[in-house]
Amino acid sequence: MSAGPISAPEAPGSGKAIRRPGDRVFSGLAIAAGLTILIVLAGVAIFLIGEAWPAITAPVSDLPDGKSLIHYIWPLVFGTLLSSTIAIIIAVPMAIAVALFTSHIAPKAISMSVSYLVDLLAAIPSIIYGIWGIAVLGPASVPVTQWLSDHFGFIPFFDGPASTTGRTMLVAGLVLALMILPIVCAVAREVFQQTPKGLQESALALGATRWEMIRMVVLPFGRSAVVAGSMLGLGRALGETMAVTIILSVTGTITFDLISSENPSTIAANIALQFPESSGLDVNVLIATGLVLFAITLAVNMFARTIISRREAAGGR
Repeated sequence: MSAGPISAPEAPGSGKAIRRPGDRVFSGLAIAAGLTILIVLAGVAIFLIGEAWPAITAPVSDLPDGKSLIHYIWPLVFGTLLSSTIAIIIAVPMAIAVALFTSHIAPKAISMSVSYLVDLLAAIPSIIYGIWGIAVLGPASVPVTQWLSDHFGFIPFFDGPASTTGRTMLVAGLVLALMILPIVCAVAREVFQQTPKGLQESALALGATRWEMIRMVVLPFGRSAVVAGSMLGLGRALGETMAVTIILSVTGTITFDLISSENPSTIAANIALQFPESSGLDVNVLIATGLVLFAITLAVNMFARTIISRREAAGGR
């Protein structure tokens, strides 16, 4: 005789389940934590809007270089999106490959060692990445960028002339890719490991190879995790400051050329460079750029949440 489902005790004659003190405390703490996050987020938004408002309403003649706020912010937005896009394009395929290797291909001993080393990348300070980028990766990239300029200069991304120092948008994107790699990899790896064994064994029993099993079972199962991890990594890349500040040779131009010494700055890097010496309306302008970055990050995360929700509603992961 099988036992029925366990239910919470009911108060005599009331027909309602009794809530124990521990349940009430836990529920209250959970609600308070959720409300705290919303209050903090609203507080940040209100602060940014309030401090940016003088710059939004100021005459163009009072703004830096006599340019409108849009003309000031747009090159920074362009540089932020360009560097982050390069990082995502490079990091996501690498992260998926490493996650699959550690979860389904490598022996356990090797898998644990590789996973530990990849996770360790997240603990390295961003300024160390920046120093490594400008001292090692930048000079090493000069022959490659020169070759790209000579052979693929007809493509706008490699128009050149190639930088002789390696302080290029391509190097900045590569460093950002390395910085967000452990974030994307960790999320993907954990979900790939949770793929039901029954589904994997069924695919193999039907004659699928290991790669076919991964392609038809593991990757579809972890698709939403890859999207979520990618958006987390993109959020990190959008707000990265020190590494980009150290690497880029900023000129404020808008260009798709990834290998020249003329590069647009990013919002975070520009704030870090300009804020210590700014005062008055210049501070409000910088906070206005921070408000734009806040909005971009919020929009990216809402977009990712929408994609994941649609996949879950459709019955897929």
